[in-house]
Amino acid sequence: MKKLVSLIVLTAAFSLSVNAQGGLLDKLGSLGNVLSNAAGVVYSAPVSLNGSYTYNGIAVSATSSEGGLLTNLAGSAATSALENKADEYLSKVGIKPGAMQFNFNSSDNTFTLNVAGISLPGTYKVGDGEKTVTLTFGKKMQYLCLTGSLESSLSGARMVFPVNKATAFIKKLASVIGQSSSSVGSLAKLAEGYDNYRLGFKMSK
Repeated sequence: MKKLVSLIVLTAAFSLSVNAQGGLLDKLGSLGNVLSNAAGVVYSAPVSLNGSYTYNGIAVSATSSEGGLLTNLAGSAATSALENKADEYLSKVGIKPGAMQFNFNSSDNTFTLNVAGISLPGTYKVGDGEKTVTLTFGKKMQYLCLTGSLESSLSGARMVFPVNKATAFIKKLASVIGQSSSSVGSLAKLAEGYDNYRLGFKMSK
């Protein structure tokens, strides 16, 4: 853990020195954003989906074309701001941390998403060394299918999908649980222009 913190600090310092455009206060502010988002650092370690996971909020991740650890850390302030705004919109329709739970059964590759007292079953498939995931829902969600990345993090795991696919899923989910889609529409509008990012779920086991 000490090595990880040291790596984060060194990486942040390097990023700040390379991009030194503003004054000392701007640099300190950027470093604070990096350290405050350390728990959101994404790792390449595979995630073995099995058991229960609780939804902890919206996850925003740069695509692989955006680079590796350095790029993700340098952009953490922007992704954190988008996550916070997205969480604000979704909390209005009852999709908030602790309000959803994914239950995965690796023996038959089935899962259930529980939200607002409603159970939404489906099947899932992992691939690419447990780094990608495909969720296929049942009739209640009109057999909606999502394929995205499966990532590990300090706080648990993340599933992230292309922005347009994620917002379409969230809009459908809001409809199924009987909530207005206006806030989801606001989220979709907010996500416009973020083609190089992915949107999904933070989960803790």
